[in-house]
Formats: sequence, C-alpha cells, structure tokens
Amino acid sequence: MRNKIFMASIFLAAAVFSFYACDDSQAGGDNKKNETKISDGSASTAYTPAQVERGSHLVLTMVCDDCHSPKRLGPQGVELIPELRLSGFRQDGQLPPLDTQMVKNGWNMFAPDLTASVGPWGASFAANLTPDATGIGSWKEEQFFKAIRHGISKGLDGNRPLLPPMPWQSFSKLSDEDLRSIFAYLKSIKPVHNVVPAPKSLSALVAAR
Repeated sequence: MRNKIFMASIFLAAAVFSFYACDDSQAGGDNKKNETKISDGSASTAYTPAQVERGSHLVLTMVCDDCHSPKRLGPQGVELIPELRLSGFRQDGQLPPLDTQMVKNGWNMFAPDLTASVGPWGASFAANLTPDATGIGSWKEEQFFKAIRHGISKGLDGNRPLLPPMPWQSFSKLSDEDLRSIFAYLKSIKPVHNVVPAPKSLSALVAAR
C-alpha cells in the first residue's frame, strides 16, 4: 500500500512539473511575440511593449511636449497639434518681432508655442524627436545616450553642445533603462517630416533686425 502511495506521489509530482514547464515555455513564446522590432539606425533592436509604455509615461511626465510639440489655440486654450506631436519647431515657422536689447539685458524669451527660445546664446529651436529621417530616424541607441548623458547635439562626437532650454544636465541622471525606454517610445511614434532650422547666434539676430 505504501509503495502504491509513493509511486502515485511521484507521478503526481511529475505531472505538476510537466504542467508548469509547458506553461513557462508558452509564456516565453508569448513574450517573444510581444517584442516590438524598432530600428535603431543600424539593426533591428527588440523593445518590449512594457519599455515603450514606460517611455511614453516618462515623455509625458518629463513634459517633453512643452518644448518639442507645436501647439495651437483651441476651445480650451493652448493645445498640442496631434499630427505634429514631438516634431519640434516648424521648418516654415517664424519668430515674432524680437527686442534684442532686452535679450542683451539678460531676458530669456520663448516663442508663443514654446518650440523656440531666445537668450544670450542666441535662438535655439526644439528638435524633431520623431523617427523620421529629419528627426531621430537614423539615430542609434548609443547616440541618444550620448546626447542626453553629455549634452552633445545628435550624440555625435565633435558636434555642438545642446543649447538652453534643454535640461540635459537633469535628464543625464536618468537610469540606462529609463533612457532606453524613452528611446524605444520615440522610435515607435508617428514620423513627421520636419527640418528644424539651425540655431542662430545673438549677433545674427541683431544683424537681422
């Protein structure tokens, strides 16, 4: 009798182990199905939906839209233009009349939709963060890390530093996983073709008056 109970226990344990082994295998397959293939400019990198969702949360809470998304006046006040979200200062945009003397006196100014800023450094224009060729479409993940960690334009050695008001010094403290999630999200959004103009020096702004 004891032998029968012992054998039955072995069979039961084997069945339970087999069930969970199959379940784990299926879960692994589901995880692979849930991976999102997003180009990082050189090869396809797998990002999970969780990373993209985390990146979306970070982009929202870090108020990237405030500077990088064109806006318009809507029924409830200023609102984002959804089809242009995160595409930066418009390539056909114009700065309003500027009192450069106030800038020389130490004032910093923003364009009405906040996608451009003027200060002692000159005029800076919010970058296109969408995965279009005119944005970050060809960027590699390493470039994004270098741009944020070291404040280098486009994350390429030898490029100019990132200009105010981009708060890269604060963002540089983000973890690798958070930066990777932000990059994954930006690579997943709708690409918008928009060639953001190059920065202008204060002397160039004065000469253009």
